[in-house]
Amino acid sequence: MTAEKIPAARRALRLAALPAAALAGLLALSTPAPAQGTNRVAAVVNGDVITLNEVESRRRLLALSAGLAGGTGGRANDQILRLLVDERLRTQEVARRRIPVTDQDIATTVGDIETRNGLPPGGLRENLRRANIDPRVLYDQIRAQIGWNRLLRGQLGNQANITDAEVADYIATQNARAGQPEFLVSEIFIPVSNPGQEAEVQRFVSDIIARLRQGAPFPMVATQFSQSQSALLGGDLGWISPERLDPEVAAIVRQMPEGAVSNPIRVPGGFVIATLRQKRTAGRDMATMLSLRQAFFPFEGQVNPAAPTSQQLRQVERGQQLSESARSCEAVEAAARGGPRPADPGPIRQDTITPPELRELLASLPIGRPSQPIISPDGVMVLVVCSRETRNLAEVTPEQARDRILRDRVELTSRQVLRDLQRRAQIDIRNQPQAAEAAAQQPQAQQPRQPAPPRR
Repeated sequence: MTAEKIPAARRALRLAALPAAALAGLLALSTPAPAQGTNRVAAVVNGDVITLNEVESRRRLLALSAGLAGGTGGRANDQILRLLVDERLRTQEVARRRIPVTDQDIATTVGDIETRNGLPPGGLRENLRRANIDPRVLYDQIRAQIGWNRLLRGQLGNQANITDAEVADYIATQNARAGQPEFLVSEIFIPVSNPGQEAEVQRFVSDIIARLRQGAPFPMVATQFSQSQSALLGGDLGWISPERLDPEVAAIVRQMPEGAVSNPIRVPGGFVIATLRQKRTAGRDMATMLSLRQAFFPFEGQVNPAAPTSQQLRQVERGQQLSESARSCEAVEAAARGGPRPADPGPIRQDTITPPELRELLASLPIGRPSQPIISPDGVMVLVVCSRETRNLAEVTPEQARDRILRDRVELTSRQVLRDLQRRAQIDIRNQPQAAEAAAQQPQAQQPRQPAPPRR
């Protein structure tokens, strides 16, 4: 870098006005040493052992995902054991039916999770490493979710093949709803397996809601906690009419402001936490959609604008050179090759872009002309708008109709099959985590009463 360009790079660092992304990564936690006795048996499910160490590992993973540091003992451990019991039942059934889940399947899902949460490739594993959490804890959970989803689609048989007539009926029904409200909703479903545990589960759900309202990322919390089929999508239900929600959920969602997180909502089988992302009128949702290309040049460590490193100054200079020389989307895409972020982030709705400064920048940027370098604490980005078009997003496509019909059928089948597995299972709760944790601190404490086997 020439001497005259270094001051320009320093000025760019000082004058960067755009804030960093709201979610730069998962929260890093300090990890205490494993408590003595964590290899004790917590439960036996059809002969398979779940140890207290597995419960503790999942607790730490949930804490990392949801920002629950310091508040995940007690109720959370008991709920985590119940989730692990149900997960083990699903895994056993997937294995019994010899349904394959490959390492590539897991890698693809991890990549999707990173994209939804604004993490670069490998960012999720790095956050797990920093928190001293074995990535296999997450990978095992994802493997169980993927296998269960494939099992359900196989269980549906011919019902998984949505006919053209069913698609046409669905679209006609949606068109008939023109002028009525629709909601963009995400959910977390926490089951109540035993009626005697309802109050305890509700308190646990309230804890999660408190953390969500403090800023924990909803998609990550949903992926970890939710027992709905939407969990792999971060809880996303897409645009949905009130009639397709549980009546109890619909009644609450109708009254919620955009961006709100609900209180616990009791529904058949458990509790739902809902967040309302947007509202619209069915049949009409005009929006400006952008196609972008981005090139990101990462910093080694967080930048100090008053004292940037030589590497950070070089990255700023790379961004400036690209901004001055690029004259097409292809040029920005070529500059992004090999970088930590995808060159094409996919279609983006202009009015949902945050922060507002970035939205205003992209709205005013001429097609094909790159932006000035956008500097954040972790790197430099150059953006270019490739196309800008206005569309009616409320029009349901045949592909969307098929997906929604199938999702409803899969969800219903999931609850039915799991209930059947629970009825037939031999489940022995040996050491309830909350009581085991208390016993470790107070050796003379009385042993807990054995709870009944989980029932949905």
